[in-house]
Amino acid sequence: MSNQNKQNGLVSWLAHSIVRLRWAIIMVFIGLIALATTFLSQFRIDASADTLLVKNNALYIESQLANQRFSPDEFILVAYQPEDGELFSEQTFADIAALSADYATLERVSSVTSMLTVPLLADASAFTAGADVASLTWQQQRYSPAQMRRLLTDHPIFTDLLLNKAQTAAGIQIVFKADPELTELDRQILSIQQHTLSRELTATEQNELAQLQQAADPLRQRLMKQRQQEIDQIEQFNRQVSERAATYVGGAYVVGQHLVDMIKSDLTSFGLAIALIIAVLLLLIYRSWRGVFFPLLSCNVSVLLTCGLFGLLDIRTTVISANFIALQLILTLAVMIHLLGAYREIAHDKPDYTQQQRVIGMLAQKISPCFYATLTTSVGFGSLIFSGIQPVVDFGFMMLIAMLITMSVSLLLFPALLSMLKARPESADFGWLASALQQAAGMVKRRPYPVILLIVVMFGALATGISRLNVENSFINYFAKDTQVHRELAFIDQQFGGSTPLDIVITLDPTQAKPDLVIAADQLNQLHLAHAAVNAFEASGSVTSLINFTTLARQLNDNKPLTEYELDTIYEMLSSKVTDQLVGAYLADSPSQVRIATRIQDTTADLNREQLMQQLHQDLQTVGLAEQDYKLTNLFVLYQDILSRLFDSQVTTLGLVYLALGIMLLAIFRSVKIALIALIPNILTTLGILGLIGWLNIPLDLMTITIAAIAMGIAVDDTIHFIHNYLQQPAGDALAATFGHTGMAIVFTSVIIAAGFAVFGFSDFLPSVYFGILTAAAMLMALLTDLTILPALLSRFVKNSGQRQRQQTAPVAGGQS
Repeated sequence: MSNQNKQNGLVSWLAHSIVRLRWAIIMVFIGLIALATTFLSQFRIDASADTLLVKNNALYIESQLANQRFSPDEFILVAYQPEDGELFSEQTFADIAALSADYATLERVSSVTSMLTVPLLADASAFTAGADVASLTWQQQRYSPAQMRRLLTDHPIFTDLLLNKAQTAAGIQIVFKADPELTELDRQILSIQQHTLSRELTATEQNELAQLQQAADPLRQRLMKQRQQEIDQIEQFNRQVSERAATYVGGAYVVGQHLVDMIKSDLTSFGLAIALIIAVLLLLIYRSWRGVFFPLLSCNVSVLLTCGLFGLLDIRTTVISANFIALQLILTLAVMIHLLGAYREIAHDKPDYTQQQRVIGMLAQKISPCFYATLTTSVGFGSLIFSGIQPVVDFGFMMLIAMLITMSVSLLLFPALLSMLKARPESADFGWLASALQQAAGMVKRRPYPVILLIVVMFGALATGISRLNVENSFINYFAKDTQVHRELAFIDQQFGGSTPLDIVITLDPTQAKPDLVIAADQLNQLHLAHAAVNAFEASGSVTSLINFTTLARQLNDNKPLTEYELDTIYEMLSSKVTDQLVGAYLADSPSQVRIATRIQDTTADLNREQLMQQLHQDLQTVGLAEQDYKLTNLFVLYQDILSRLFDSQVTTLGLVYLALGIMLLAIFRSVKIALIALIPNILTTLGILGLIGWLNIPLDLMTITIAAIAMGIAVDDTIHFIHNYLQQPAGDALAATFGHTGMAIVFTSVIIAAGFAVFGFSDFLPSVYFGILTAAAMLMALLTDLTILPALLSRFVKNSGQRQRQQTAPVAGGQS
């Protein structure tokens, strides 16, 4: 009892201090708001594809090294599809030429390549010494549409790059100049990072790496803005042919820019929509302007301070963390609803109390459970730090910071503002809801075991959907099918050889090399087998390597094989002028390596990426390549690496959440029995939401993987409030009193949170849709378990001894300020 008295004394002192120092608290927050506002302009969104990758692992570094070695240029692909279906026509040639000329006017453009600018060889005479390959283009020869059709039909190199197989659309590749300063910084950064493949970085290397990244960052930010302008200009140029043709814009950073645009739109539109929904619901619940204004003001202050701090610390929101504003708005509001519930109860029970006495009484009741609830929510987010997936780890850190600010605003600024008002009668609570809650309390108390059994069976059946969970996903599936970005990505994926690059880098056997040849016959034969193995997969789109040159050479030579010296000649003639700028180099020296460049078609039905990777390894080894002789790199490998981690990460994350919350609940309630009872409804909620994801066949991705941990972290708040109030009630009517005191606040918070998250169902970014709808479903599940199995367990296994006295709501003498 002495410990309890000390705790009550501390809580009482804090309650009095917050009210007494209300002016100082308000002035401090005004200063913080002014400071945060100055850094708000530095708050940034980084939604590039790289933010979805794990950057500190060997696969990422190896892929970066391969990209640097083979130097594929930065480019945008524009697909031109004539409305009349006739690709080979004078009108098509005129349009492509005009568009190419317009694209070339952009400042950063180094070249524009299309079927009009590449050399088109008609026969083997082009192999003769002194042949001017550069003159064999449409620009120089003005080939007729029929000639162009004949020269390009089933072309081994340009099909899927500059025109589709069906010959209904042409591709225009816009290649951009690299920023030499940024390129050099990236080279130095990578040269340090590659040391992590064999050892830990020294302190000196870590400091040098940080300085290089700091120097590169403003250049990347400038480049991102310039890319946005370029995309806008390209789309403006494309409108000139909109009456005659459809155009589709694709490329890695085009996707990133679409993500940035969607995130900005979602942050603005859904932030405002959630604020409006919150305002409407608060007005319906409390029926007073201050019941709307002050909670919303506090929510907005919380978000403003967080964004300002992120700007100051240069913490950037990504695709994964883009919903933190909505999360923080709703989480801040949830705390204040519990505070307002206690405040209104005191106003009803003690109408003669001054405003300051009401606020002190509110804080005396709710400081402890609100503090504990916010802390446990932080544990839910904190568990994401141990997921092992860097973008999710960053999101966990961001939400930990946001929760600290939420706690400060809710327990300091909000009561300080509330204490400045005049006391007045509060509107009556909803009688029908109070009556329904009392009926629920009676049912739970009379029939605890049937209630427990029903809920366990219900959630157990739902949890069987966990066996159906899968991680199959793609970038294309992140966007709603009726959006422009989905249409463009899907068209290019299906018509121009796939979306996700996968490179196979093969180290050649130096004993087979010939110094006067690019590649010897034995090495070429080995490459031919590997190329065929890659090309055999249904999901393989464009597959290009030196083998494409040998195929072209045989076609031009009446299907007769050429000597290795003739093959060497045709490669030298074409590679530097054409293919290097289209797909990057195929050869590199020291060590001597060849590259097979492919793109996987993400829209392939029933594509199983993990199985494809395993089969590809097996096939490459079957054709004679040892495991150490080749590496798979690029975006497909990196993305699959993340997907493969998701299952293990989900188990690890939830395990840590259960353990951490169990320890915290034990520390809060100092009873193993109560801690276990508090965990049960939340474990059922997380299992239920994972089962629902499985039954709905929603794939786990970098956002849906966070839902279970976040839902448990949020839902446990209401559990703590319920148990805390239950333990404070006198014997006899503890359950009914708790339903009457806390039940209504739990209903209000759950409904508002669910409604707020459900707004994301209208987003065009499907991970946000799933995140919002599933989190809303999790909150309703938590509401169900908190009002059924939780009170049933408490009623049956935690008997109130009568020694726990109702926490006094009345302040001590001198409470008025």
